[in-house]
Amino acid sequence: MFDKVLVANRGEIAVRVMRACEELGIDTVAVYSEADKDSGHVRYADEAYNVGPARAADSYLDHEAVIDTAKKADADAIHPGYGFLAENAEFAGKVEDTEGVEWIGPNADSMQQLGEKTHARKTMREADVPIVPGTTDPVEDPAEVEEFGDEHGYPIAIKAEGGGGGRGMKVVRSAEEAEDQLESAKREGEAYFDNDNVYLERYLENPRHIEVQIIADHHGNVRHLGERDCSLQRRHQKVIEEGPSPALTDELREQIAEAARRGADAAGYYNAGTFEFLVEEDEDRGDGELLGPDANFYFLEVNTRIQVEHTVTEELTDIDIVKSQIRVAADEELGFEQDEVELEGHAMEFRINAENAADDFAPATGGKLTTYDPPGGIGVRVDDALRQGDDLVTDYDSMIAKLIVHGADREECIARSKRALAEYDIEGIPTIVPFHRLMLGDEAFVAGTHTTKYLDHTLDPERIAEAQEKWGTETDSTASDDEEVVEREFTVEVNGKRFEVDLEERGAAAIPAGNAGGEGGQKPRPAGGDDSDDAGAGADGEGESVTAEMQGTILDVNVSEGDEVASGDVVCVLEAMKMENDVVTSRSGTVTQVAVGEGDSVDMGDVLVVIE
Repeated sequence: MFDKVLVANRGEIAVRVMRACEELGIDTVAVYSEADKDSGHVRYADEAYNVGPARAADSYLDHEAVIDTAKKADADAIHPGYGFLAENAEFAGKVEDTEGVEWIGPNADSMQQLGEKTHARKTMREADVPIVPGTTDPVEDPAEVEEFGDEHGYPIAIKAEGGGGGRGMKVVRSAEEAEDQLESAKREGEAYFDNDNVYLERYLENPRHIEVQIIADHHGNVRHLGERDCSLQRRHQKVIEEGPSPALTDELREQIAEAARRGADAAGYYNAGTFEFLVEEDEDRGDGELLGPDANFYFLEVNTRIQVEHTVTEELTDIDIVKSQIRVAADEELGFEQDEVELEGHAMEFRINAENAADDFAPATGGKLTTYDPPGGIGVRVDDALRQGDDLVTDYDSMIAKLIVHGADREECIARSKRALAEYDIEGIPTIVPFHRLMLGDEAFVAGTHTTKYLDHTLDPERIAEAQEKWGTETDSTASDDEEVVEREFTVEVNGKRFEVDLEERGAAAIPAGNAGGEGGQKPRPAGGDDSDDAGAGADGEGESVTAEMQGTILDVNVSEGDEVASGDVVCVLEAMKMENDVVTSRSGTVTQVAVGEGDSVDMGDVLVVIE
C-alpha cells in the first residue's frame, strides 16, 4: 500500500479522496493555487504546496508543477479526482514514467483509447455495444458536417474528443450553423482539454441519460456496480443524480450493465470508470410503465475517472469506490464477485452549486459563507470542503458541496431529501437549494418521466423564481471584513529547513517591510493580469468601456483597434465556470483600444475593449 498520496485537485473531491486515504493509513499532500490558499482541502491535508496563480492552466493543469511537487513531497502516488487532469492521458503517461510515483487511475493507453471519443466509439463497436450513428474519425471541415446532415438529418452534435458533461459540445440545427459551431467546439476542446479534435453524432432529441459504474483490477476482474440515472440536466450539466433509475425494467438494466462490462473487457480497462449511455424515451409511456428490453440504448462515452456522482453508487452498494481505486492502483485484487454486488434501496445526489437558479443559474461572483450548517440524520451524507466564515472562491467550478440521501425506496428517499434540503442552512451566497426543493415536488421528476431536455425545454422558469423567493436565503456578494488586511511574507528556518510564511495583519496599519514603494498603495491590475507599466495602457482609451461581467479567461478576441462594430456584436469570448460566454457591445462605434489577448485571466469589472 502507498505511504503518501498527492491529490491533484481541489474542493470537495480532494477532501473526499483524502478521507479515504486517511482510513487506509496513507498521508496526503494537497496542491493549491493562489486563489485557494485558504481553501478546505488545504486545511485537511497533511502537507500542502502552492503550484501557481489562480488561472488553472498555470496551477492545477501544470503537469510539471504537479509532478515536481509529488517528488518534492516524497509522494508515491497521485490521485487526480475528477476534472482538471483526471482524464488527461498525456499527464497520466508522464506520471507513469516518473520513477517512484504511481498513477491512481486507468493507464494512459486506456485513457487515450476510451477518453477520446472517436477511439471509444471504435472500441465499443468492435465489442458489439450499440453506438449512436456518427463519425469515428476527427472532423476538420464544415463540409463534412453538412454531408453528415444530408445523410442522417439534423440536428447534429459536434463533440470534443476529450470532452464530457456537455463541455466541448455544440448542436448544429442547419447547414448554415455548421462552420460557426464547428469552430466553437474545436476552440472549447482546445481550451478545456488541450485537444481540438471533434467528431459528429446524430443528436437525440429526447433521451434519458443512464450510466454504469465500473471497477476493474490488474488481474482481469471487471465488476459493474449498477446504474445511475442522470437525466435531470441543465445545458448538459447534471443537477440531480439517482440510482437505480426510476424508468428501467430489470431486464433493460442488466442489458446496459453487461454492455458496459463488455466494453471494459474489450479495452483492457482497469481502475474506476463510468460507461455512459443514452436511452430513447417512449413518449407514450404511461404512469407506472417502465422502459423494457426492447428500448433503444446507445453508448455515449467513457469517463476514465471517478465521477462527481460516484456517491450514489456507494450508498447503494456500500462499496467505497475511492478506496477501491487506491487498492487497485496498489495492485490488490478486487475482493468481491459480480453476484455479490446488490443495490439496496434508493439514493439521490444534489449538487449544491453557488448559483442563482432564478437568474438563469448565474454563478455567484463572490461572497462569504456567513452561515453554513449542513443537514444530518439517518441516510444523509454531505461531501464538502467549505466551512462557515470561508470566502467563496469563484475561479473554478461553482459546485461547493454535494448532498447525498439514501432511503429504503424512492418514495422514502424523496421524503428524506425534502427534510435534508430544508435543514441545509447556507447564508451569504446564493445556492440552488431552492431549485432542488422545487424539483422534489415536481410532477415529472417524481413520476420519473423527465428526460435530459426537461429543464431546458419544459420547466416553467416562473416556478423556479417562485421557489427562489420562497426558500432562498439572504446573500451579499460584496460581503467582506471591514478591517484592512495587510499580507506580508517571511522566510524562516526551523531545524535548518526553510519555510515561506505568509502573515495576514488585520485591522492595523501596514508595517513597512523593505522598499514598499513610498506611496503606500498598489497600482491597479490591468485586464490580463500583467503587472508591467505598459500593460494597463489598453484600458486608458477614451470612449465606452466593455468590461468583464465575471472572472474568467479570454478564449478569443474578435476585434482589433480601428474595427467598426454594431450594437450586439461579439467582441470577445470569455470562459467562466467552464462555459463559453460571448461578450457583446451595447453600442455602435469604432474600437479604439483592445485591453486583453487570448489566454488572459480577467476579473469582474476589468476593461476588455474600448469603443468610441
